Amino acid sequence: MHDTATIAGRAPSASHLTLSQIMDQHHTNLMGTVHGGRILNLIDSVAGVVAARHSDGPAVTAAIDETAFLRAVRVGDVVHVDARITWAGRSSMEVAVKVTADRWDRAVPPTDVATAHLVMVAIDDGQPRTVPQLLPETDGDRRRYREAEIRREHRLALRRALLDGADEG
Repeated sequence: MHDTATIAGRAPSASHLTLSQIMDQHHTNLMGTVHGGRILNLIDSVAGVVAARHSDGPAVTAAIDETAFLRAVRVGDVVHVDARITWAGRSSMEVAVKVTADRWDRAVPPTDVATAHLVMVAIDDGQPRTVPQLLPETDGDRRRYREAEIRREHRLALRRALLDGADEG
């Protein structure tokens, strides 16, 4: 168990992570491009690491929203998955992920491939646990935090509406 009285706040830079991977023919779909599910898997995996680092322990995915696929990824592309904590509450955290790609055999600037926002919940023995507060350091961190709060309010309103609709049958 974590001692919630001793959890200090953390800056987004403390858990920021970028993972890079070369895409090969095993990652393709029937169209010959990299399967969107493979990109989602990378997004979820890197977000999980970032959330675990911020919270000092396991975290599970509670929601993936605002995922946008901007361009197709091809065999031979090097995919870069960049993730950072943008907001933290009592036990949940929002992780923003940006995916870019460049060619394995050419020095070309990376192109934007996908973006996503995930809600991760820190757990201990299957139960939510307290996470450190987020301490934004830069103007960009503060802007992302405010934007994350807006997304959180939208997610909560949608959840309430869906639950109310389910109760009505």
